[in-house]
Amino acid sequence: MEQQLKARGICNPRVLRAMKSVERELFIPKDLVEFAYTDAPLPIDENQTISQPYMVALMTAELQLQGSEKVLEIGTGSGYQAAILGYLAAEVHTVERFDTLAQSAWQALRQLRLNNVHVHVGDGTRGWPEAAPYDAVIVTAAAPDIPEPLKEQLADQGRLIAPVGDRGIQNLTVVQRDGEKFKQKNHESCVFVPLIGEYGWPG
Repeated sequence: MEQQLKARGICNPRVLRAMKSVERELFIPKDLVEFAYTDAPLPIDENQTISQPYMVALMTAELQLQGSEKVLEIGTGSGYQAAILGYLAAEVHTVERFDTLAQSAWQALRQLRLNNVHVHVGDGTRGWPEAAPYDAVIVTAAAPDIPEPLKEQLADQGRLIAPVGDRGIQNLTVVQRDGEKFKQKNHESCVFVPLIGEYGWPG
């Protein structure tokens, strides 16, 4: 907490409490448990990764969650980011394209009794319109641009964060909706697995 998060500028007390509360080892392969709290991404099934703790905390803090929000996550992966969101928001919908990952994430989330997190299987680039609009949207895979359906499903004054760029390197991009206008700003560079789907990269 001190070296990986606070020392790098993560100071939101709610985010820090959530990061401390969620056991990261529940979301990684058993043969990598010894590396559970290393500040680095780790491989999981389907050639995907679990993001480094600092990146999870940074992206979560940018959403500015107060506790009453409905949040959409694109790219469930291990379920770790969804668990952090589950501690901070009223309701979370997370979409994963791999059924195997969705199932394992659901099981880990149930262990933590995070019944406010709903796991769906589908093309995350289309969002999850059944529960829209969302006060916040977080995309945990690299998109060539912000998918239009995600912007459409964002509530007025809602915030969206996504890694945007090419397949090699991206910038964290924050979008805030103001009526029909979208204010966008870029943050630090990052590297994520590609966002595959109709409004992302081809598979």
